Amino acid sequence: MKILAISDRPIKEDLAQRVLDNQIDLIITAGDFSIQELEQLRNINHIPKIGVYGNHCTRGYMAELGIINLHLSKFEYQGFSFAGFEGCVRYKDSENSPMWTQDEANQLIKSMPIADIIISHCPPFGINDNQDTAHIGFYALLSYLKENQPKFWFHGHTYPDPTTMIHQFDNTKIFFTDPEIIVQI
Repeated sequence: MKILAISDRPIKEDLAQRVLDNQIDLIITAGDFSIQELEQLRNINHIPKIGVYGNHCTRGYMAELGIINLHLSKFEYQGFSFAGFEGCVRYKDSENSPMWTQDEANQLIKSMPIADIIISHCPPFGINDNQDTAHIGFYALLSYLKENQPKFWFHGHTYPDPTTMIHQFDNTKIFFTDPEIIVQI
């Protein structure tokens, strides 16, 4: 299966053409988009589109664009299971953006299904995160990663240093998706 994963910054190229040219089987959105930035996805209906919201998203656009919201949900496709976790660590008050305290994330993660592939906006703590308040990872996601060891993990949000970016944690391959990555699994 060939996956196009995007997050955080709009793709300037024609997404429909990119999907065709690269024989993409599935699109992952890992958050921080507006509906206008993802408008091109509206007409891509021959393959699944799945994702989670980021801290700069306003919830609600996924259904309108035919994207399956994976927050605390499971999706199965081509022999793989996918699950997701939206948002980031709360660093400001916002009614529209998904942000959680570390304690809230610890409670929410109890509802996240076990899956082969995880999509999160914010990464697990210590995995490609930064120690500033807005870009630290979730402890709950790190516990989930250690306990369940999914095959793959896609995330955005943190803008890690390419020279120190973590690509593997135990048995899990880690993919930072900003602004995009094409992965064959």
